[in-house]
Amino acid sequence: MAAAAQPWKSLLCCVSGDDDMPSPRRRSQKNRERRRLLPPSTSSTASRVSLSSLGSSGPLTPEDLSLTLSTVFSGSAALHAFTYAELRAATGGFSRSNYLGCGGFGPVYRGRVGAPALEEEMEVAVKYLDPDCGTQGHREWLAEVFFLGQLRHENLVRLVGYCYEDEHRMLVYEYMSNGSLEKHLFKSLDGAMPWMRRMEIAVGAAKGLAFLHDADTPVIYRDFKASNILLDEDYTTKLSDFGLAKDGPQGDATHVTTRVMGTNGYAAPEYIMTGHLTAKSDVYGFGVVLLELLTGRRSVDRARRPREQSLVDWARPYLKKSDKLNRVMDPALECEYSCRGAERAAMVAYKCLSQKPKSRPTMREVVQALEPILDMNDYLQIGPFVFTVIVEDVNEKNESKGKMVDGEKVNMRIETTVQEKRQSHQDRHRQKFPNSAVHADVVLHRDGELGPHISALRRHRRTSSYVKERGA
Repeated sequence: MAAAAQPWKSLLCCVSGDDDMPSPRRRSQKNRERRRLLPPSTSSTASRVSLSSLGSSGPLTPEDLSLTLSTVFSGSAALHAFTYAELRAATGGFSRSNYLGCGGFGPVYRGRVGAPALEEEMEVAVKYLDPDCGTQGHREWLAEVFFLGQLRHENLVRLVGYCYEDEHRMLVYEYMSNGSLEKHLFKSLDGAMPWMRRMEIAVGAAKGLAFLHDADTPVIYRDFKASNILLDEDYTTKLSDFGLAKDGPQGDATHVTTRVMGTNGYAAPEYIMTGHLTAKSDVYGFGVVLLELLTGRRSVDRARRPREQSLVDWARPYLKKSDKLNRVMDPALECEYSCRGAERAAMVAYKCLSQKPKSRPTMREVVQALEPILDMNDYLQIGPFVFTVIVEDVNEKNESKGKMVDGEKVNMRIETTVQEKRQSHQDRHRQKFPNSAVHADVVLHRDGELGPHISALRRHRRTSSYVKERGA
């Protein structure tokens, strides 16, 4: 699609302080210089251009942005510049019937778009930047266009295009029919999410983060949480919302110093205290989401008892103790999960949530640790079986009960299907830890055996003075 006819201001006003449009001669000269600096056209994202490297050379014009993104992808994978009129028509005038929700960026609408480079019309989600109701602005919009315009991976949501016309700024994504992980984990009306699906989502999210961290110019996601993990029609994990993403440290630098931003309950403690951002900050956020998948609880829940409001503080001590892990596992799973897989996932979460960044694993190591869980199906060992009982007419009494078919008696064949009850988690725990105090029998005593103080207390409650005090 053609870009808007209005002249655009610099898209990198947040990186460079120069807001003046360069003259045509200066612009063409800068374009020639950038063509020498940009990597050759390729379908790989390993040699992507960093946002900071472009910002250091002056304001980035729309032509420069289009040129930069075209060197990474072309054809149907290229980013498209839509006009406001096109996206308004695609969403039915931003009608309520196409409204999907609202986040920190602004409202999101469902629609269908087509472009000359697209093979066919496709269903999309259109995010409309609204600074009045959201917490993000031009800087976050630009970050999403720049990062998702160059990054392609099966576990990253695809950015189809964008719109920047007058005051209108929008992002156009592929539509994710199953919504977010937050919706399925905490707001679903269809029952609990199955154990294996939870682990598949965890592995997919880990692969997405590993892809970002392993790039030649690493990307720190900075806002990893359940609401930013989207699921397509096959429940494939897709990371979305790159508004807070940052280029990682380069050269000899060990961290990036930046303003503390993110979501309460997911941000790493050292990042909150110092503003030092590293890839290990994302690892901590992944540990929180993995813990949410195991427990079925939110990272912060003010409705719970004070000691249980912070999920990490409450659950982490139990994660490395296999005999106590059942205390934090999601009861909605009804024991339908692999004990070995749960212990392995809990240990990964425990390491990711370490207070010391250097003690946390890399995301590549997390992927290697979690992938074997997908093959652990020990919770399905006991299944249904069928046995057959044949009843034969061996005497006259039985013959009188035989079934008549065309005037002849035939034998009766009865097939019965018996479903053997699966072992509960308590049964499996009792077999593994037979001497645990958890399974100690509870003995009920009579009033006289509980001691004289109980009897005295009950007599006191029957007195008239106690009744009057309670009534007052």
